[in-house]
Amino acid sequence: MAHVKKFKGTIGILTGGGDVPGLNPAIRAVTIRALREGYQVIGIRRGWAGITHLIRDPKADNSENYQVLDEETVRRAGRTGGTFLHTSRTNPMKMSKADVPEHLKDKYNEERNDLIPEVLKNLDFLGIDYLIPIGGDDTLSVGVRLYREGFRVIAIPKTMDNDVPGTDYCIGFSTCVTRTIQLANSLRTSAGSHERFLVLEVFGRYAGFTAMLPTMAGAADRCVIPEYKFNMDRLTELLVYDRNRNPSKYSVLLISEGAMFEGGEMVFADQTTDAFGHAKLGGIGDLVSQELKVRSAKFNNGRTINVINQKLGYMVRGGDPDAIDSIVPMAYGNLALDLILKGVHGRLVVLRNGRYDNMPIDVVTSTKKVVNVQKYYNTERLRPYFHSFEMNPLFIMTSEG
Repeated sequence: MAHVKKFKGTIGILTGGGDVPGLNPAIRAVTIRALREGYQVIGIRRGWAGITHLIRDPKADNSENYQVLDEETVRRAGRTGGTFLHTSRTNPMKMSKADVPEHLKDKYNEERNDLIPEVLKNLDFLGIDYLIPIGGDDTLSVGVRLYREGFRVIAIPKTMDNDVPGTDYCIGFSTCVTRTIQLANSLRTSAGSHERFLVLEVFGRYAGFTAMLPTMAGAADRCVIPEYKFNMDRLTELLVYDRNRNPSKYSVLLISEGAMFEGGEMVFADQTTDAFGHAKLGGIGDLVSQELKVRSAKFNNGRTINVINQKLGYMVRGGDPDAIDSIVPMAYGNLALDLILKGVHGRLVVLRNGRYDNMPIDVVTSTKKVVNVQKYYNTERLRPYFHSFEMNPLFIMTSEG
């Protein structure tokens, strides 16, 4: 007689916020392990939007809100980038009146509405015993709230910025760094041909890790980051110096989208904000490029230097995951299942000092993870520095600062 596993319960999984390579491998890891351990897995579609828009009626068509996952589906998707469950920046803790689902508009009609009670009822309707949200600090902050409300949550950190507190590594960061290096190396041929500055704007609202690591790896001469307001004249002087000592007569700058001029503030693309209150960043690369051209003559014997300006944007987050973003998500998914099998919840799976581990999920909202300027950033030279690599983790700049 064939051995039939006893049904142990249902696990829900969702992906929220920006897409990154590595999400599908994480979904695959959770699903395959869970199915083999006797669990059913439900994929919630479009992040927190799927679970807030669900209609609690067995006859309702909720195919846009969730799907039951099987091995065939996740195996096929697991080698690809993005997230086949789709994603959104929905915030059920503060949902705008316009975004409230139609069937709930009579009940929730304030300018900002807390739909967590509905989320909890919907999770119960689906029979979900454990929820695994994969996302950055915004997405995971909702997971923290659900945990505090008594629901069983295990979180997996994901963000290109690598700024989720408590972990040295977030899914998507390695591919972002890899692509940034590749694109910088591709564009430098044009910069050298025309003897120009090359200015590349990269992701990084509050943390400059995505600018720091490629610069440390040799992809750029200088970088400016959100954690330190830079002097424009000093930046221009350094880039002119770098260009003039380069036989091909060009220099490269990586600039975080959240970087700020000395005495200035963040530069926004427009006045709209997302569900978590963040205005869309964009434009600091354009402004810096304009200033570099204007100021360059001052440091270049009166001769103006032109600029190639490129916002890398979605070019670093699209496509397939690299090796690290294929391996780490697999490990994180299995770590989450290990905790579930032990009956443990309220945890964030992490990498700390090269070792897989887990932390209390509250770490996501209790602190911030940014570059330790004093330890890793030379404010005079506007570039990373280090005292020693000995006994440091893979990506040097850890959650400890």
